[in-house]
Amino acid sequence: MIDPEPLLSQLIAINSVNPSLVLGGAGEAEIAAFIARWLEDAGLEVTLHDTAPNRSNVVGIVRGSGSGKTLLLNGHMDTVGLASMPNPLQPQVRDGRLYGRGAYDMKGGLAACMLASAAVRQMHLRGDLILQAVVDEEYAGAGTTTLAPLYRADGAIIAEPTDQQLVVAHKGYAWLEVETIGVAAHGSRPDLGVDAIVKMAPVLAGIEALQQRLQAQPAHPLLGHASLHASLIQGGHELATYPERCVLTVERRTLPGETPAGVEAEMQAILRQQGQADPAFKAEMRMGMSRPPLETPQDAAVVQVVQRAAAGVFGRPPELAGVSYWTDAATLWAAGIPSLLLGPCGGGAHAAEEWVDLESVAACTEIYIETARQFCA
Repeated sequence: MIDPEPLLSQLIAINSVNPSLVLGGAGEAEIAAFIARWLEDAGLEVTLHDTAPNRSNVVGIVRGSGSGKTLLLNGHMDTVGLASMPNPLQPQVRDGRLYGRGAYDMKGGLAACMLASAAVRQMHLRGDLILQAVVDEEYAGAGTTTLAPLYRADGAIIAEPTDQQLVVAHKGYAWLEVETIGVAAHGSRPDLGVDAIVKMAPVLAGIEALQQRLQAQPAHPLLGHASLHASLIQGGHELATYPERCVLTVERRTLPGETPAGVEAEMQAILRQQGQADPAFKAEMRMGMSRPPLETPQDAAVVQVVQRAAAGVFGRPPELAGVSYWTDAATLWAAGIPSLLLGPCGGGAHAAEEWVDLESVAACTEIYIETARQFCA
């Protein structure tokens, strides 16, 4: 098998903390430049696409001879912050594990994609192989959102760490704000003031009731139940004043078939019910960012090929699974590209100790190569 440790160690040593997550984060400029040079040296056709200043996506293409299917490999370059992790940019190998920030999430999978692309370059297939190394997955997925309309493919593998499961479904999400409106007044004048924080209480009760209804509905076979929770709440200025506003931020995790419009309608129903019960109740709702869920049919060609390729490497077909978190696969699926997740084993994503199993990175590399051999033939 191909040894991923030298390349992966180089990737980990480059600070690529997402600046949208961490103020002053290094961003992806340095690692994008490194990946572009590496892919060019491997013989790929390389293009950079800016999502924001100093935040470039790298696209490397192995051109086929024609008339074959196109396979897309996708991995993100950004990481979460370094503060909680000792020596985060000094990769260390212990007992077959490589430790460092991003080793598991997801420079291990990205290294496997790069190594696979270099190997496929020597295979002279009919179809194209496209590798996308993208920015901003850890925050808003802006990198893949930029690239999705620009490149067409017949199937995609996102190399997120899945502990070698083949993930064909995951939840989406929607963020929204509710603001209850009161009347500011001195704390000694209850005849004048309306407490906006108190007015938020029935909204919170409505959210709890909705969560209970979601849990009572039939579960998705791979994803379980939809959910929502109150994430943040702000209100008031000082102790002796009735607060004139209270702002609540809510996150709703969505299942396949659910939409931002449906999420908005759920919350509007909660506000409408309270307005009918309390004539003094005033509130506004604002929809924020949302991302769709993923549900790739299990009979999709790319799923079938990856299953065969993985069975050849593992000695058994990989388990088909769903995950609760969101990934860039949903963006590609929404753009019409059947997409799945398959990546290495490890642990400590976003934690103080992060590691990836090097043997599993090598195994994923072989699976990506064999998938391309069959899919792009």
